[in-house]
Amino acid sequence: MAQAKVLIIYTGGTIGMIRDEKKGTLKPFRLNRMIKSIPSILDLGIEIHAMELEEIIDSSNMTPKVWIELAGIIGDQYEKFDGFVVLHGSDTMAHTASALSFMLENLAKPVILTGSQLPIGLPRTDARENLITALEIASMKNPQGQSLVPEVCIYFEDQLYRGNRTYKFNSENFDAFLSPNYPILAEVGVKIEVFEHRLLPHPNKDLVVRNTLSNKVGMVQLFPGLDLSPFVDMFISTGTELVILETYGSGNGPTDKGFLSAIRKLVENNVLVYNVTQCRQGHVQMGKYEASSDLARFGVLSGDDITIEAALTKAMYVLASTDDTKERAELMERPLRGEMSS
Repeated sequence: MAQAKVLIIYTGGTIGMIRDEKKGTLKPFRLNRMIKSIPSILDLGIEIHAMELEEIIDSSNMTPKVWIELAGIIGDQYEKFDGFVVLHGSDTMAHTASALSFMLENLAKPVILTGSQLPIGLPRTDARENLITALEIASMKNPQGQSLVPEVCIYFEDQLYRGNRTYKFNSENFDAFLSPNYPILAEVGVKIEVFEHRLLPHPNKDLVVRNTLSNKVGMVQLFPGLDLSPFVDMFISTGTELVILETYGSGNGPTDKGFLSAIRKLVENNVLVYNVTQCRQGHVQMGKYEASSDLARFGVLSGDDITIEAALTKAMYVLASTDDTKERAELMERPLRGEMSS
């Protein structure tokens, strides 16, 4: 069997940081220097190529423009490589993984995002293991010779997650991510155990890179005492086309007249309202309680068990894909890349 070829794409993040002695802060350094700091990479039996984004950034500075750049790189290099490893800061890693999952339609090869909580040059860093294992997973094939993991994933601290099911929950420990509504795709110990029945099926069509995203998305998190009216006026005046409403529990919101009038005003102005629960585990069940029955009656859409990160990037993708309101609503309520259960 031919040697697998994997492309590393470096965006920045803690994994490639060094300390600026003058300022006492961490800043990115160059990719070649990072790879040279892990000699054991050469023993993996993988043909590894590497490239950097035009501008190396801290993940707090991530933007849709960078997602488009990343998707374009993967599309341009797709036929040359068996898999891709994206080195990325952990703060917005779930957003980027979610965005790429929607932008890379009919993906048949692994795109593994990884990073670290400590810079690669520190003695106790988690960076080396994360990078080495991400490269191994990106190179794995099934008995038919296909890439074993045909989707966008996050690998962190011995766990492989579906990227658009994941969120960062911890800034202190090495196990920084969780996927509460979908089980892990692989677990890493002495061996790498991939749970193949949990993976997305291999597509039977060619890769299509969707290189446009809409910025006409708004988001409001409910809290006790919120006056929604000023937000509604702002959304309407700025041409917002979809508002993600972060609700309580199983999709509940206030039942007072002011709140419901504000929701009705959004809908009457052809703004889609997408109901996503603030709870990180569980799903929206509009109509289960009185507090959500009016939302369902007004035509508010259910996000089921989608993460907030995936909801945002899916909305950007869907709004850019079609101008038809009914089609947009239908796409938002059904799974496109395994990002929600139903």
